[in-house]
Amino acid sequence: MLRNFIFWLSTKKSVTNALAERGMRYGFARRFVAGEALDDALAASKELNGQSRSVSLNHLGENVSTADEARKVAESYASMLRALDRDSLDGNISIKLTQLGLDFDVGLCRSLARDIAATAAGMGRSVEMDMEGAAYTEKTLRIFEAVQREFPATGLAVQAYLHRTADDLERLSALKPKLRLVKGAYREPPAVAVQKKSQVDDNYRKFIATLLDGRFFPAIATHDLAMLDHARAIIREQKISPDKYEFQMIYGIRRDLQAQVRGEGHALRIYVPFGTEWCPYFMRRLSERPANCLFVLRSLFAESGKSHTPATGS
Repeated sequence: MLRNFIFWLSTKKSVTNALAERGMRYGFARRFVAGEALDDALAASKELNGQSRSVSLNHLGENVSTADEARKVAESYASMLRALDRDSLDGNISIKLTQLGLDFDVGLCRSLARDIAATAAGMGRSVEMDMEGAAYTEKTLRIFEAVQREFPATGLAVQAYLHRTADDLERLSALKPKLRLVKGAYREPPAVAVQKKSQVDDNYRKFIATLLDGRFFPAIATHDLAMLDHARAIIREQKISPDKYEFQMIYGIRRDLQAQVRGEGHALRIYVPFGTEWCPYFMRRLSERPANCLFVLRSLFAESGKSHTPATGS
């Protein structure tokens, strides 16, 4: 119910405009977004590297509508890679194919994704492709397969709630790819995705086991303690080496768990979002936990002269 309400609020310009105006100025948006500029993301990445956590930079924004826009985004991705390399930061970038023209020119999108992966490979770095709504899943898989065959370090996100994911894992297994396992954040119909949280959790547990069976490099992306415990139990039982997998978490979310996972010696990568188009992303983060909403409301209604410092836990 709360999640649906926040999704509804995200369609109201008066709400999103208020958040966009106040979020960075008062500081509460920085709980989940590193900032609006690449330099903000690099500063956050340096701090995270200092805590022995690698990063994946995510330039917020989604669909573009022209080839020129797609090429500009591709160049911004290349700039992110060059900046990581210049500053000797431990990190990669996450890319969205809808930002590279997937809606209107699959060939252009594939070519731009290939060029970005080539740039990363030339620096000894990697690219991870985000998975977007189900309407894009098949096209994304095909582009990933083409790029990953040439640049094996390229990774892909897979969504546990989709009915097709078990078959997709079998399809991809021959490539021995890096796969980021997420639950799935889009509102998909029952014909496409399971609807109950318990069903999504069951799928997630099943796919953790699949990804840890030796055919993949798993990136287990979750803040759910039960899912983390399930993954860690398999890792212990099978004595899987720490260089054969990683955990991933989102900037500003469950910092207590981030510290715990890293403290246990597991590799941990933090997904670091930044950019001017941060409000839709921010609203999705609010919808995930009531505590996130309370945090923002406290910041919004505090006296204007009061310092707004993000809380340290989640």
